[in-house]
Amino acid sequence: VTRYITFRTAAASLTALLLSLVLGPWMIRKLREFQIGQVIRHEGPATHRAKAGTPTMGGLLILTASLVPTLLWADLTNVYIWIAVTATASFGAIGFADDYLKIPRRTHHGLLPRYKMGAQILVGIAVGLAVMALADAELYNTRLIFPFFKALIPDLGWAYVPFAAFVLVCASNAVNLTDGLDGLAISTFAIAAAAYT
Repeated sequence: VTRYITFRTAAASLTALLLSLVLGPWMIRKLREFQIGQVIRHEGPATHRAKAGTPTMGGLLILTASLVPTLLWADLTNVYIWIAVTATASFGAIGFADDYLKIPRRTHHGLLPRYKMGAQILVGIAVGLAVMALADAELYNTRLIFPFFKALIPDLGWAYVPFAAFVLVCASNAVNLTDGLDGLAISTFAIAAAAYT
């Protein structure tokens, strides 16, 4: 039964839910014990100041709940799985470094924006190059399909690399900026994860 993708998808979803339910409360307790809390920007709305001290680094839970089930239930012989896992883990590492630097400084400033954006662009380019290597081996197609336009399917060729980097960096920052506004990263993460997939 584990050969069926529908079964593995359901099992991965249940595994993610179980990990979130088991690890979530424990992780929140540990973050509070270590006083790893969010520092609120002074220029933000006054309503956000009440959220000061809310445990930060919740991305660790999100990454665990998404990567562990993938590694348990996905077809690990599929190169696309490894590209998605590596991209997700790499963007997660950048986010971890950004959050980690905020803690000892007791400020909302983590990585300098140019370093953070530079690292994200490098990861995006690496993903684009990996996909281009697959395209050269005729295992991937670099054609872009536009919704509602059946005849418009241009082949991007090597322009696919900057296009992939742009999409990945934008999707990552959509989650990051929304999370910075209200700490609700999971809804935008789900959308970005679907785009990565």
